[in-house]
Amino acid sequence: MRGADYVIRRTGAALLTVFVAITLNFVLFRAVPGSAVTALRCFHCTKQFKAALEEELGLNQSMWQQYTIYLGSLAEGDLGTSFTDHRSVWQNLKEPIMNTLPMLVVATVISVVIGVAAGVVSAWRRGTRTDRLNTWAALSFYAMPTQWIGLMVVFYIALRFGFPVAGIRDPTLGILEEPSTWTVIADRLRHLALPALTLGIGLYGEYALIVRSSMLETLGEDYVLTARAKGLKNFNIVWRHGLRNAMLPLVTLIALSFGYILAGAIVIEEVFSYPGIGLAVINAIDQRDYPVLQGAFLLLTFAVIFFNFVADLLYFKLDPRVTA
Repeated sequence: MRGADYVIRRTGAALLTVFVAITLNFVLFRAVPGSAVTALRCFHCTKQFKAALEEELGLNQSMWQQYTIYLGSLAEGDLGTSFTDHRSVWQNLKEPIMNTLPMLVVATVISVVIGVAAGVVSAWRRGTRTDRLNTWAALSFYAMPTQWIGLMVVFYIALRFGFPVAGIRDPTLGILEEPSTWTVIADRLRHLALPALTLGIGLYGEYALIVRSSMLETLGEDYVLTARAKGLKNFNIVWRHGLRNAMLPLVTLIALSFGYILAGAIVIEEVFSYPGIGLAVINAIDQRDYPVLQGAFLLLTFAVIFFNFVADLLYFKLDPRVTA
């Protein structure tokens, strides 16, 4: 029952956080001086036109009425309508999200694999030159601004090895003949490789430092010393006894980082002109398209809350003592 109580508590906390996020998302955008209509770049619009537009958008109603309509629209899955092209916000964000998700998955895999391997090696070779080199490299990449890493990736990898530095597909693909599925997949991977590598490098340092710290603590436990005394191979001690118990803080960090890099993709996608959610947000800022911004921020917030909730459940699965 304690496990069920824990899941119920975490689910309730997640739902409450979602409600608070929805409310803040509504209030903050309306706390800006003026309104969306007064911010429109329309120098020749008459007062009558702006009044009609405010009525069409519902901005002439009271704040409580607007909030009620906003909640009702969200309950129906309606994020609103874009000011610029009059399409639904979801239609504007669906394709950028589908472009960003594969990049985030690849970036997460890169950062976790390199970070875990570097952290384990540093912990096992504690105090050696290898440990110091790994630690300094992790600290350096952890401290570097992501956009600077992106520029270095462009200069030293893209230009040297011929990787594309902009867009999501080759504009000449399919002009002369219909490309095969594998050709399309390979082209997509080439275009998302550098943005994913940039995000992966930026996260690798944090993962490596967390894994090293957790492994050092775990390798000093009695059961690990007992395993060494029994003559178990180093590989079995590290991977079977050490890493499994050192994964608890890493699980939480991975879940948190997935939501974080979804928001951090804004900078990366600007550097590489990658048509994902980040570039969509930047374009919406330039065009002052508040419904698209509001929808994007709400979806990013939902992503962070969801992965925090997943981290809580995984934490309980790996260590049931968290319910105590």
